[in-house]
Amino acid sequence: MYSVTVSHHLMVAHSLVGEVFGPAQRLHGATFVVEATLRREGLDADGIVCDIGRALDLLKAVLGELDYRNLDEMAEFRGRNTTTEFLAGEIHRRVARRIRQGVLAPTDAAAIHSLRVVLRENPAAWATYDAPLE
Repeated sequence: MYSVTVSHHLMVAHSLVGEVFGPAQRLHGATFVVEATLRREGLDADGIVCDIGRALDLLKAVLGELDYRNLDEMAEFRGRNTTTEFLAGEIHRRVARRIRQGVLAPTDAAAIHSLRVVLRENPAAWATYDAPLE
């Protein structure tokens, strides 16, 4: 199994509903380091998993939809706790959709078979969503 990982960051504002979240129930900012790992069984004819520059551009484009936004004000997240775990899954879905649409390259869409997204809240805590591309 081969993989390529690209990383970028994301800054958001949000609040979380529920006693379990303590002071995070109030509106607060969060800065996440986001890693996306793309996997495939074999290398392509050029000896790569995919073009790293295109993979990084893809991650930046997805994160750009959320960056510097108050997630509480976004219609698609209304009624949802935008926890680190939830956001890892949401970013995974958005990146996976674009890979399937051939954003990296048409041939990579079929070859990339799984994706792992890690959101690091800080050096001691992070969440991961890892699933095959379907």
